[in-house]
Amino acid sequence: MSADQLLPWALNLAELGWRLFPLRPGTKRPALHGHRQCPRTGICRDGHQGWEQRATADPGRIRACWSLGARYNIGLATGPSQLVVVDLDQPKPGEELHDRWNTLGIRTGAEVLAALARRAGETLPETYTVTTPSGGTHLYFRAPAGVELRNTAGELGPLIDTRAHGGYVVAAGSVLPEGAYELYDDTKPAELPGWLVQALAPRPSQAISEPVEIAPVRHSAYVAAALRAEAAHVAAARSGRQNKTLFTAALALGRLVAGGEVDETTVRQVLHQAMSRLPATRPNDPWTPQQIDNTIDSALRLAASRPRRLGGGVAA
Repeated sequence: MSADQLLPWALNLAELGWRLFPLRPGTKRPALHGHRQCPRTGICRDGHQGWEQRATADPGRIRACWSLGARYNIGLATGPSQLVVVDLDQPKPGEELHDRWNTLGIRTGAEVLAALARRAGETLPETYTVTTPSGGTHLYFRAPAGVELRNTAGELGPLIDTRAHGGYVVAAGSVLPEGAYELYDDTKPAELPGWLVQALAPRPSQAISEPVEIAPVRHSAYVAAALRAEAAHVAAARSGRQNKTLFTAALALGRLVAGGEVDETTVRQVLHQAMSRLPATRPNDPWTPQQIDNTIDSALRLAASRPRRLGGGVAA
């Protein structure tokens, strides 16, 4: 595609208020200099200004950039543009999803997202959509007010990434050797659905800092701290590591149960409460009470042979 064709695309996107910057012709890589190559002159004289800081919707600057004859692709900085873009990929040749998806006949990022929406009891709204050369799809949504979402990779589910603050996407009109980014639906971007906001909102610090209700309360300070720490680890577990994290936490606490330092009911209550946060924060890994109990049961059986008594170490 010629520079004459890319300029109208860039101006059209800028009219929507979106912040743009040039990508190297035929690639996804920024054409602007990086931090290590920064000359510390001009716009960077007071410190390096990267693509996110220099992205612009100013039509004069855009004309100057895309009228120089260079066939720059168009980078769209999602954070400054107040957008969240959901990137739905196709599997690579030979790539298969986890059995939990394969058994449902789900093969693509779009199918994973549709399944997550059904599971949440929601429907996906029509929104601005761009198709990619690899057969994927970019869904553009308005970023939620009051929440600074960041980029994610696979946290919603396999073959799904998101771009928000700190990220960018290759915009419609851009061309790679394998094909073009094409506008599929010019509907105005819908607001990011609430269930996706909840799923993408950063949680780790909250999960670790929030105290877990522990009952009964007549435990030693050490046991209470152990319960809270293990619950925090479980609540912050990443997708794909949740079962292992739950098992490890149940094993550690189970040794205290076996040593008579805490009762099994309390341990189960604390771990179930920690796991109850995961369907909201990791919707691709739903957990039923029975699945949670199965993992806890396995850990407690192993822990029974390795009791821990405070002040007395491991029982013989």
